[in-house]
Amino acid sequence: MRTYCIPQPQRVRRIEKSFAWIDHRLLRHGFLPVMTHQDQALYLFLVLTADRHGISFYRKEKICQLAGLSWSDFEVARDRLVNLGLIAFEPYCATTPNGHYQVLPVESGPPDFAGQAVKQAATTQPSPSRSENVRQTRFDRTRDDVTWARS
Repeated sequence: MRTYCIPQPQRVRRIEKSFAWIDHRLLRHGFLPVMTHQDQALYLFLVLTADRHGISFYRKEKICQLAGLSWSDFEVARDRLVNLGLIAFEPYCATTPNGHYQVLPVESGPPDFAGQAVKQAATTQPSPSRSENVRQTRFDRTRDDVTWARS
């Protein structure tokens, strides 16, 4: 068995009535390096306020106040966490910014957004630029003029 020194043995943490945890796979699967500080602050807040099903009912205003986020930072962080698959969000109705937040289990690594963008760019044909269109139009006019002149 591994032995180690506990710097303050009289202050060892204990699980009391209320309990929250942060999954170590957040670090091990590579989420932390791709998360901004705002993402991390919102995720920590939602983990700490979630019930046993991972649901948090805090309003946007209160989350921003307690987590020190502006409204725009909050919205960007919320959307990023949803896209990373770390939380789900269900608004109360279509006209409100508030709703239910669910902290989801960490099951795999973060999506490879850069790889997806490169793959998508490779599969789509670029549309011709304006200068290419102008050149083609001039060529067509010249060819038509030559054909007309020969007639």
